[in-house]
Amino acid sequence: MTVIIDLTPVRNRTGPSRLLDMVPGRSKQAFKTWLAERPDDWKQHVEVVAMDGFTGFKTAATEELPDATTVMDPFHVVHLAADALDRCRQRVQQTTTGHRGRAGDPLYTARRTMHTGASLLTDRQRERLMILFTSSEHVEVEATWGIYQRMLCAYRAPDRTAGRTAMETLIESVSSAVPAALTELRTLGRTLKNRAADVLAYFGRPGTSNGPTEAICESCFGWSGTGWSGWMSVVSTRA
Repeated sequence: MTVIIDLTPVRNRTGPSRLLDMVPGRSKQAFKTWLAERPDDWKQHVEVVAMDGFTGFKTAATEELPDATTVMDPFHVVHLAADALDRCRQRVQQTTTGHRGRAGDPLYTARRTMHTGASLLTDRQRERLMILFTSSEHVEVEATWGIYQRMLCAYRAPDRTAGRTAMETLIESVSSAVPAALTELRTLGRTLKNRAADVLAYFGRPGTSNGPTEAICESCFGWSGTGWSGWMSVVSTRA
């Protein structure tokens, strides 16, 4: 399912987002067909399209709305980094212990703590991570965790210019000189490099987020952005 909502009220701070439509399919064609059926006057007023990392929707938006700015939603960008961290942790867990994470395994026990922003960690959590990362066996996890934390800091920067600069630096670092052993970061780097313009566009378009879509789907339909096979597109228009 592709869910399309209008972010105009959110961006203008006049109210909640509005559900525009729900169409079957998670493909370029599903979104492109829906856009093609809209009146030309409506399409000419679209300023921003926020989306996840699926390139099919990026292509559809570019073809049907050539003047609109495409934004890769922060929720999904952070999820890419979190997924890289999880896969790295699981790989190192298997390599060092010979089995999947179990209760009592240090990496498994700290899995949720590693997803917490560094500024929000308690003293006990910080100490736990410090002990975890003192082991040379966990150096790859620590490196991946560091990138994840840098991404969170970029999005949370109070100054958008500083946030954009931090994200540009991060993208450059993970798309160039990453050791071959850090396979998860290398994959993340390729994705971020390919979608750099869309990732960085967010910092010039504050408030452009798929968050309202996630909320609509989860609260009304019981769907979770990471737990179902559908995709959510956000279309933001001028008032």
